Amino acid sequence: MRVLLDTHALLWWLDGDRRLPPRVRKLLGDAATTVFVSAASVWEITTKARLGKLPGALEVAADVPACLASQGFLGLSVTVEHAQRAGTLPGDHRDPFDRMIIAQAMTEDLPVVTADPAFAPFPVRRVW
Repeated sequence: MRVLLDTHALLWWLDGDRRLPPRVRKLLGDAATTVFVSAASVWEITTKARLGKLPGALEVAADVPACLASQGFLGLSVTVEHAQRAGTLPGDHRDPFDRMIIAQAMTEDLPVVTADPAFAPFPVRRVW
């Protein structure tokens, strides 16, 4: 299986947070699962850490590539197609990070690991 992590799911995984359901922890820990992390999540983590909105993520923000590599997760770059799709998604949801993750999930046909109800109006599969 291939999945795309939402930013909070990545941070909770790295922190061992029990808010991740057992099913999700099992999925992410399975060697048969290919886990992608969007460049938008990296941008979100580093931006919010710099602004003091994610003080618990300073260590992750200092070297996100190393954190991903330590877990065997793969980065998903933002393409022109992703950007166009994110910019043209309908609806009032204004979070640019979420919109990019949604666009990438749609374009790459990846289910998103997220607890965020803001993803519900969009045609993406969610795992939680």
